[in-house]
Amino acid sequence: MADDQEKTEEPSQKKIDDARKEGNVPKSQDVSGLFTLFIALLAFLVLFPFISEHIQRFFIHTYSIFDRELTVESMQELALGVAKEFLLVVIPLATTVAIAGILGALAQFGFLFTTKPLVPDLKKIDPIKGLKNLLSLKKLLEGVKITLKAFVTLGIAFIFFSMFIEELPTVALFNYKAQLEWLASKALIIALIMLIVTLIFALADIVIVRYQYFQKLKMSKQEVKDEMKQMEGDPLVKQKIRQIQMQASRKRMMADVPNADVVITNPTHYAVALKYDATKHRSPIVLAKGMNQIALKIKEIARENGVHIAQNPPLARALYKDVDIDQPIPEELFAAVAEVLSYVYTMNKKT
Repeated sequence: MADDQEKTEEPSQKKIDDARKEGNVPKSQDVSGLFTLFIALLAFLVLFPFISEHIQRFFIHTYSIFDRELTVESMQELALGVAKEFLLVVIPLATTVAIAGILGALAQFGFLFTTKPLVPDLKKIDPIKGLKNLLSLKKLLEGVKITLKAFVTLGIAFIFFSMFIEELPTVALFNYKAQLEWLASKALIIALIMLIVTLIFALADIVIVRYQYFQKLKMSKQEVKDEMKQMEGDPLVKQKIRQIQMQASRKRMMADVPNADVVITNPTHYAVALKYDATKHRSPIVLAKGMNQIALKIKEIARENGVHIAQNPPLARALYKDVDIDQPIPEELFAAVAEVLSYVYTMNKKT
């Protein structure tokens, strides 16, 4: 029993699909951050001439205050001009980063729309459960991972930033355009370094996230059995359905016996009812067949409705074995059946 409850089986596709419907997917924040940083870097390089131009205008508006009289109108004009240039620089980058964040998520688990996480769940505000989650091994590992990433990233950034700081006295002697170019080149270097660091962390994180995700979805042997029953149907229910279908089929079969031309018997074990209508079929059709009790019932209905009963054990066994209900007899049985029907027609004074 303990083995059945131990989650040792890999999650089925149905279990993964159900988790996805609930919004539970393997998502790595580091992968999304890597994708966002990469797109942001490309956008910065593409938009750099545009950004540079509006940064210059930003400083022009700012410096213009020194040779103008400070009035309400001039301050409003200055504020609007500065805000306009600031937004023209920030909005393209912010929009690109937002789109990159969405694409980063789509790249990991595809398009997913679900309102399941928004449904109120009282279990989420359970203080005891919340305290357990806060002190869980998963939260501890998550904290260690975040701390490690922060120290490594800030440490590497600090090293390069310190190297760049040493160049500031020289850069201060450059003109405005050269200073912007120096700033852009150093920003590009730091961005590339951060991109490499983020890539390393993202590769490690996606492996850890997917491992934890599939470990959490693992199933016990009993869960696998229950799922198979759910997908294929409970054997007891399927057996009951088959019984009901057989009973319905048997009722229809018995209802057709009065329309038969002859019932061929074993004489006790088998009974097969035949009907021949030359306008509809090229050979006789089996209307009903059965063994033992069913055979007795077929013969009883035949007697009640005046259907002729012919004893021919080999033919009865062959028809029961080889021909299904509502199917024509095979050619190899034509002669034997024709002989019986001829005898029946003669007995019934039919031509």
